[in-house]
Amino acid sequence: MSTVDGLPAHILLNHLVVVLGPLTAILAIICALWPAARRQLVWLTLALAVITLVVTPLTADSGEWLAGKLGQAPAIDKHADLGETMSYFVAALAAAVVALAVAHRRRVRGLAVKPVVHLVITLLVVAAAAATLVQTYRVGDSGARAAWGSVASPR
Repeated sequence: MSTVDGLPAHILLNHLVVVLGPLTAILAIICALWPAARRQLVWLTLALAVITLVVTPLTADSGEWLAGKLGQAPAIDKHADLGETMSYFVAALAAAVVALAVAHRRRVRGLAVKPVVHLVITLLVVAAAAATLVQTYRVGDSGARAAWGSVASPR
């Protein structure tokens, strides 16, 4: 997908990643640390993680198409390099949320989850979520600077 109604798809898709990535990360941390919230939000968080996992590579692919149309520029190259890594961060977050959901499901069914296993899952969720938040900022910042840096900078 390269365009949507005549606009570059990347411009539209990146907003999904910029919203869903951090939203999923924050919900994942809440679910990992707060059992009452986990009972209410774990399935929504899992669904958002899967949606983000699907949308992120589409966004990167559409960005590659757009970069090809724009030509070589250091700011675009930096953004593209960072953007290519985003799928790995989102995949780690999704995997951690899957582990959290599985542990939650086991507990709901009355099956034991060892405290050390729960601790490891919690640490993985928090680490993957924090990494996703940081990388989303880095990718978004580099993209905003590539697109708008010359407009906003003093002349």
